[in-house]
Amino acid sequence: MLRYRLFGATGLRISEIILGTMTFADPAESKRIVDAYADAGGNVLDTASAYGDGEALLGEILTGRDRFVLATKYTLSRDPDDANAAGNHRKNLTLSLERSLRRLRTDYIDIYWVHLWDRHTSLEETMRALDDAVQSGKVLYIGISDAPAWVVARANTLAQWRDRTQFSGLQVPYNLLTRDIERELLPMAEAFGLTVTTWAPMAAGKLTVSDKSRRVDRSQLTARDRAAATAVAKVAAELGATPAQVAIAWTRHRSRTVVPIVGVRTAAQLTENLAAAQVTLPEEAVRELEAAAPFEPGYLADFITECQSHPHAFGHAATRLDPR
Repeated sequence: MLRYRLFGATGLRISEIILGTMTFADPAESKRIVDAYADAGGNVLDTASAYGDGEALLGEILTGRDRFVLATKYTLSRDPDDANAAGNHRKNLTLSLERSLRRLRTDYIDIYWVHLWDRHTSLEETMRALDDAVQSGKVLYIGISDAPAWVVARANTLAQWRDRTQFSGLQVPYNLLTRDIERELLPMAEAFGLTVTTWAPMAAGKLTVSDKSRRVDRSQLTARDRAAATAVAKVAAELGATPAQVAIAWTRHRSRTVVPIVGVRTAAQLTENLAAAQVTLPEEAVRELEAAAPFEPGYLADFITECQSHPHAFGHAATRLDPR
């Protein structure tokens, strides 16, 4: 059975693996997937206004709504011919939220995500509009996806100063091949106590590719992609796990703030992926995986880390200082 974690600084309990519903297509199989997820203790269903029929399909098949943490997003265009049908301003938020409520057949959203940073809308407007949605009871908690660290930090500082609802979660891509969040976004989230829900844990199939796989064009894989997939398969064989389970487990090992989102097309795939919660990667396996897909944090992360223990920067005691 899945365990639970607290969502950000709130008391909301969320399961340690989230079910992404973007790939839902067949109503019957989608219902089997949701039921299997619930049977395993899963309680977070992630969708978005931009998923169109997928959001509506989730509303159609969902029963026992209150036992789930229902999460959806707004920002992306509802109508490409309408200038105000996209963005993070109050008008698009209001109309997107009402449409999602209708599609999902509910009167409230547990977690409402800003889908993408809109540089043309002030953070003050977005945070005030989100807080109004919370005060109305139509939204319980808020999060932000795909935004720079400084944007998230400034938005939450503004909300804190003005006693408004703060972001409790950050949603970003994260996997063995895509580790960019380790530079600033992940440290920022840890400092603010944000939950980081991460998508593409298997790098769109690149980490689980096989000779029989039709999802990934092997001719398009880079040498780094191939090396990482080989390492994942090797570690999986050594641990008696599947490559998918190892790929998901890797996203969980570095920080407890990370909660991976898995998207599946069948209930059988879901059962396999959820078993990743029981996989513990030995340090040797982690080193082997990361050596296969080298990652350099670069400036500023490397520079600051080096300076922390350098006598020229912080004196001779720097090498004898135990961190928190």
